[in-house]
Amino acid sequence: MNQSLKIDPYGFREYDARWLYEKDINANGIIELGKGLGTQIIKHTKKNNPRVIVGHDYRSYSEDIKNSLKKGLMSTGCFVEDIGLSLSPMVYFAQFELNGDAIAMVTASHNENGWTGVKMGIKKGLTHAPEEMKELKEIKEFKKIYKKDLISKNKIKKKIKAVVACGNGTAGVFAPEILRGIGCEVVELDCNLDWNFPKYNPNPEDLEMLHEIAKAVKNNNADIGFGFDGDGDRVGVIDNEGNEIFSDKIGLLIARNLSKIYKNSKFIVDVKSTGLFINDKILNENNCETIYWKTGHSHIKRKVHNEKALAGFEKSGHFFFNFPLGYGYDDGINSAIQVCNLLDNNDKRFSEMINELPQTFQSPTMAPFCKDEEKYLVIDDLIKKIKKIKKEKIKIDNQEIKEILTVNGIRFSFEDGSWGLIRASSNKPSLVVVTESPSSNERKINIFRFIDDLLQKTKKIGEYDQKI
Repeated sequence: MNQSLKIDPYGFREYDARWLYEKDINANGIIELGKGLGTQIIKHTKKNNPRVIVGHDYRSYSEDIKNSLKKGLMSTGCFVEDIGLSLSPMVYFAQFELNGDAIAMVTASHNENGWTGVKMGIKKGLTHAPEEMKELKEIKEFKKIYKKDLISKNKIKKKIKAVVACGNGTAGVFAPEILRGIGCEVVELDCNLDWNFPKYNPNPEDLEMLHEIAKAVKNNNADIGFGFDGDGDRVGVIDNEGNEIFSDKIGLLIARNLSKIYKNSKFIVDVKSTGLFINDKILNENNCETIYWKTGHSHIKRKVHNEKALAGFEKSGHFFFNFPLGYGYDDGINSAIQVCNLLDNNDKRFSEMINELPQTFQSPTMAPFCKDEEKYLVIDDLIKKIKKIKKEKIKIDNQEIKEILTVNGIRFSFEDGSWGLIRASSNKPSLVVVTESPSSNERKINIFRFIDDLLQKTKKIGEYDQKI
């Protein structure tokens, strides 16, 4: 069943917006409203990332509507500050107190139950007047603006043949058209919208989805395969031989390509990512700096913004491109475009580029159970123990710890570039363990055994979801 978009134009009233929910507007219509409002705010504030204060009233559906509105606002680059259940004057006050650039209050005021709406304002203390409501109403077909923005900046010279898989998710409306628009020959795979997801979930970490993309790449002799997640902010990549490539290695190749054009740039990567960024020859030649930061798309996005980095890469597939490549947020289609630009600027096939990277032996992400109320205490204790091991120069697999990073759990590195990571999961009762070695698979395993031994001694660890 296709997810439709419904937004009755008569809902744009004289000075705010009001609709019967879901008769005259649905969740997708609210998202579209958020995109239009975000565009209007950016236009009037002349800021790429304006701060928008958002609140909602106590109708049973208002919080869901607010969340849809936020999605639309954030997709345009707005930073949303959600102050929760609010009175309209509380939202107006918050714009002054928090020095926000605009406000959006989800409320239908005194209208009967079943109605929803949004009171909006940009200038402090003022809400939209008729001319601003007219302007907002005329920001129609925002999809066209979004697509045009990506296509116009990213035309390629080569005819790259790309499998584009969307798992029947929302990216199907956007990704094939945009990639064709920049010059790719597109082979569509499950790009029709169907919210039942009849084949597999639209998730680039789903093995079923990856296998289907790999099969389509080989059957069509494609140059690359892309798999987009349900809301299009993440992409998985399959090379021309049908191999799944870890996202941190994709990030390194993109960073190398960008470093030749944008010398002296900063790149942000999460602590689960490969250690190859640190001593990469091409990045160093172009005087680029890599900063390892907290895992989580919100953390990486904020760090990219604060450091004015050119790009950020998270191992889960969230990539962030700052001006002039993007607006700093994670966009799976823009990430795929950067891979296409990489292919466009290189005579080699993608598999050859991957094979030219120094070999490393990477563990999967492993998650041993640990209670939510205990996991951070366990990490704090392990940080002390590993710091003591470093200080006392105790060797692990015949090497001393050279460096320790504690921005997110503890990541400890050795002279040969091998490393181990232990951190608390942000979203479930578990820890996260990753190891990597450029020296040998055996060394990767030995570092894991060292970590596992420390964890078992805490007596607070349960089963792993997977283990090497």
